[in-house]
Amino acid sequence: MHRQRVMARTLGLATAVALAATACGSQKTENTGSASTAPSASAAVTTPESSPSSDDKPAGDPSASPSASASASSASPSPSASASSSPSASPSVKAVMANGDDSEQVRELQARLKQLKLMSVAPTGFYGSKTTTAVKSFQSRNGLTASGSVDAETWKKIQGLTKKPTADELRPPTVNEVDAPDPRCMTGRVMCISKESRTLAWMIDGKVISTMDVRFGSENTPTREGVFDVGWKAKEWTSTIYHTPMPYAMFFSGGQAVHYSADFAARGYSGASHGCVNVRDKAKLSKLFDDVKVGDKVVVYW
Repeated sequence: MHRQRVMARTLGLATAVALAATACGSQKTENTGSASTAPSASAAVTTPESSPSSDDKPAGDPSASPSASASASSASPSPSASASSSPSASPSVKAVMANGDDSEQVRELQARLKQLKLMSVAPTGFYGSKTTTAVKSFQSRNGLTASGSVDAETWKKIQGLTKKPTADELRPPTVNEVDAPDPRCMTGRVMCISKESRTLAWMIDGKVISTMDVRFGSENTPTREGVFDVGWKAKEWTSTIYHTPMPYAMFFSGGQAVHYSADFAARGYSGASHGCVNVRDKAKLSKLFDDVKVGDKVVVYW
């Protein structure tokens, strides 16, 4: 009888561990903790979404007008998506780049504004509200009309105060700027995960090997902070609670794991996990999954 009770307790514990180990899934940030459905096939298509920024390309139609925040945030009349082609009040001042444009020249503009510390996010090539705000700030500081659009005079001034962007400046490895490593990340093999910058840095003996953007759990299902070890790995895994795929899962704290999220790739920071560390760059995570060993350290910090 005693042996039967011991076996029952052992099976119960094993079941609880199994359930905890597969608890992650995606949810909307406003969700109160209920399980969300798996993203549809169309939602899983990767879009160039970055941090919560109106400089991301609009979903669907690439010619869609930018969000209302772009026009509502400026005191002066905001440029329209067709500002560069439509007649302006002053025909002699024609915009070179304006809100709604999407081009490699815009990407260069954003990289140069980043050099001037007027933008903190990586270049996307799409001229949205953050680029508009940065341009207006530059124009105000340099005695130019703060229109938020880049005319010939503004562009010449920006070029004169910056250098030609490098390939890494135009297309950095992460959208978010990587945070300074926590001191606990400076020795050994570590996945160094910053909640402040929303980045993961794979480090070996204090050297950064690779970096990637990540997102975390919501307020109701937060990602735990602290120092952990990778307990186990699964290249293909599905949450038994939320029934969402968790490819390249590396479990470090009960049911919490670093894993690829198609939802993150599709919706960016408009969603959240149920506690896991989501990665949206599948190719990078695949390489990291191959490099990380069971027992490697994980540091999650602010």
